[in-house]
Amino acid sequence: MLNDMLNLGVLISGRGTNLQAILDACAAGTCAAQVAVVLSNVADAYGLERARRAGVPAVCVPARKGERREEYDARLLEVLQAHEVDLVCLAGYMRILGKRLLAAYPQRILNIHPSLLPAFPGLEAQRAALEHGAKVSGCTVHFVDEGVDTGPIILQAAVPVYDEDDAETLAARILEREHEIYPRAIQLVAENRLRRQGRRVLGGQPGPVSPSMAVKEG
Repeated sequence: MLNDMLNLGVLISGRGTNLQAILDACAAGTCAAQVAVVLSNVADAYGLERARRAGVPAVCVPARKGERREEYDARLLEVLQAHEVDLVCLAGYMRILGKRLLAAYPQRILNIHPSLLPAFPGLEAQRAALEHGAKVSGCTVHFVDEGVDTGPIILQAAVPVYDEDDAETLAARILEREHEIYPRAIQLVAENRLRRQGRRVLGGQPGPVSPSMAVKEG
């Protein structure tokens, strides 16, 4: 493993298809990062098996009865820090992160959501788009803040909504674009190409790789 690559900690709760896209991009050299650890709150999440097959540490951190969010996040943070994680990537992770974890990784936690935010945040975004009569949907990679899918937007990809679509067909078509833009967003972070202007995240196309991952303010 190379010292100038980002160490990623990927959090999942299910199949881990976006995790697989990240693993594939890292292996192909199109993403200057390496997955250092995969964590899940669900013991039988298939994404953990994907990690094991790739030779990546796979850790289940189940919630304990009566455990507060801060206590759970402290256990997550312990694992992430033990694996020297630089950037946290939520990939179908079905828990909201608390202040402790957000403070430990300021502007270093990404999420991907199956809608063109700020439209249709939260669960079942594809169904919500159909019920609202949207003609275009898509996916968004954004920084994570204390809200639900409210963080500053990094990248988006549009997907048409067809008359014959149901939630499943729309979700499948959106997922294909998710697999494209999530590794690209990670690459932009790795290249130190992103800067903030208020809520706007300004960046560019992938260029020369830099080991720095700071997000510039200004």
